[in-house]
Amino acid sequence: MIARFESSSLPASRAIAAAVAVAAFMVSWVLLHQGFYERDQIVDTPIYERYGEATVDGEVPYRDFTLEYPPASLPVFVLPALGNGDFRERFEGLMAACGVALILVLVAMGAWAALPLVAVAPLLLGSVTLTRFDLWPALLTAAALALLVGGRFRFAAGVLGLATAAKLYPAVLLPILVAHVWRSRDRREALLCVTLLAAVVAAIVLPFAVIAPGGVWDSVWRQAGRPLQIESLGSGLLLGAHHLFGLDLTMESSHGSQNLAGSSAGVLAVLTTIVQLAALFAIWVWHARGPASPDRAIRASAAAVCAFVVFGKVLSPQFLIWLIALVPLVRGRRGLLASGVLAGALVLTQLWFPYRYWELALEFDPVASGLVLVRDLTLLGLLGVLTLPARAGRARSS
Repeated sequence: MIARFESSSLPASRAIAAAVAVAAFMVSWVLLHQGFYERDQIVDTPIYERYGEATVDGEVPYRDFTLEYPPASLPVFVLPALGNGDFRERFEGLMAACGVALILVLVAMGAWAALPLVAVAPLLLGSVTLTRFDLWPALLTAAALALLVGGRFRFAAGVLGLATAAKLYPAVLLPILVAHVWRSRDRREALLCVTLLAAVVAAIVLPFAVIAPGGVWDSVWRQAGRPLQIESLGSGLLLGAHHLFGLDLTMESSHGSQNLAGSSAGVLAVLTTIVQLAALFAIWVWHARGPASPDRAIRASAAAVCAFVVFGKVLSPQFLIWLIALVPLVRGRRGLLASGVLAGALVLTQLWFPYRYWELALEFDPVASGLVLVRDLTLLGLLGVLTLPARAGRARSS
């Protein structure tokens, strides 16, 4: 069982573990600014800076400028834009703070086995960790899960609503939260949690939707209507077919990414979306039909986000940050195996991003194409580790 939050001060051993993990994380963060980590970076910070400066100057997001992310992402764009100095340095400092806060959440949960991987994850994934804001929704998602398994159901719902309003993917945890609360308490408490979550999302999103309904809708549609991104599992399979069987492929840049175009890509985009929805539904049903234990809630949450990532039409490198905040929380041998597979996926991602990304996008480089496919299949294997029944898992280990 995951330890509940304690009202008293942290025990000495827990404080020492937190200090060591935070120190290791900060060392990893500093090393990301050294040597080959600084080469060929592909950054989003100029986009974030434009969002932040426009907001500070009094422009209204979605109405006066296009914002492709939900409104609760704005704090991490606006805060670094305040005052003088280098935006990127302040943004990276804010993301480092989110990483430290994530470690403290894990410590509060008593998730000791998760600390080593989370502490060194920036080095495993690479420079993309510095220049994307995904540590912010990942922190909120982990905090919501910690509150859920700690019995603070209403707070969990509110924080999950905030996470969903920062980046949409945490919404896949909502059925898990509802089932866990329903079985732990009753239907009334579960419905109250849903109401609280909806109220938080509405309080954040509705003001912008009233002021700029078209801009908010365009932001949502921009994400939902994206084509098959070149790093996705579907694209990895097509790239493999291209190199093995000569399948003709075309790359087109749109929606802020490089994507595969054509009938084959369109068919796979639909098929992977169907599989994604089916996998999520299966995970939700599996969780709802079992006992309301913290371990099951954590495992189901990690599996749901993994399914959302691996079968999505888009699989950007920063999406793995979402998994870093959840997969290491899974306990036991399954958790250790899952963390090892995730670490492999992080390293495989860094082998081609950012160093070989443009060779992949512009030339369909065979080495980069192979690395993308192997990384995506590794994430598919991670989903298998998280969802494989216990008996089958033991037989396979034997």
